[in-house]
Amino acid sequence: MPTRREFLATAAGAAVAARAKPRARSIQDVIDLCMEVAPNVSAASTVDTVKVGDPSQEVRGVATTFLATYEVILRAIRFGVNLIITHEPTFYNHLDETHWLATDPVYEAKRRLLEENGVVVWRNHDYWHARDPDGIATGVLRLLGWTGYAQPDNPQRCVIPATPLSQLSVFMKRRFGAQRVRVMGPPALPCERVGLLVGAVGGRRQIEALGGVDVLVVGEVREWETTEYVRDGAWNDQPRGLIVVGHALSEEPGMQYLAEWLKPRIPGVQVRHIPTGDPFRYI
Repeated sequence: MPTRREFLATAAGAAVAARAKPRARSIQDVIDLCMEVAPNVSAASTVDTVKVGDPSQEVRGVATTFLATYEVILRAIRFGVNLIITHEPTFYNHLDETHWLATDPVYEAKRRLLEENGVVVWRNHDYWHARDPDGIATGVLRLLGWTGYAQPDNPQRCVIPATPLSQLSVFMKRRFGAQRVRVMGPPALPCERVGLLVGAVGGRRQIEALGGVDVLVVGEVREWETTEYVRDGAWNDQPRGLIVVGHALSEEPGMQYLAEWLKPRIPGVQVRHIPTGDPFRYI
């Protein structure tokens, strides 16, 4: 049984720890916590702003997601969540500009659902990518089980045991939960150096990354950019592999990781991840 002195010392230590890690009281507290991971992001230029709602209200629950779809919002409300942290826009364009949607019934229904239920939507794109290491990339590595394969100075490049492109493609399909993946390159191509540029980083970055890897795994492509580079390379004895997973599926693991990262930092607040899922069906 502890002595009085030991008991007081333990209590004092617990009090210090409690002061060091205060429970988030407001939605803004949670937003501030997320922003602290990347203090160099410019508040004046970032797209990571509150899209709907009052962040001064007490936080009742947090949901992370790749995209705050109508279905995701419904599920969040059902869970008692009043803060949705989304990675991508809520209102169908990069800046979430809504003047052109003022009388659109789809936009109005979505905004009304959020406002009537007191749900705040905050975007966490720039801050989570600017984190060191990149929060999305970290989540993808954890999903693949490749944390030990990532280069220390670049988590978006991995060196794995040599694997044929056909086998690696099936692995990616299963891990990301895709109905299908699109693949370019010889099926037997041995893949050791793997680039992970999930999401939609643009053709130039993808093409530049292809110069140093055997295969590149991406979220989405413009079909006149990276795909044509890979096709032309095959005609010039410079084969490369390209695996296209889909934008939503490729970045969802990073937002799943955000939920895991948040949980211990806001004790007493429910935190969950609500997946967006693949928007397409295939026939």
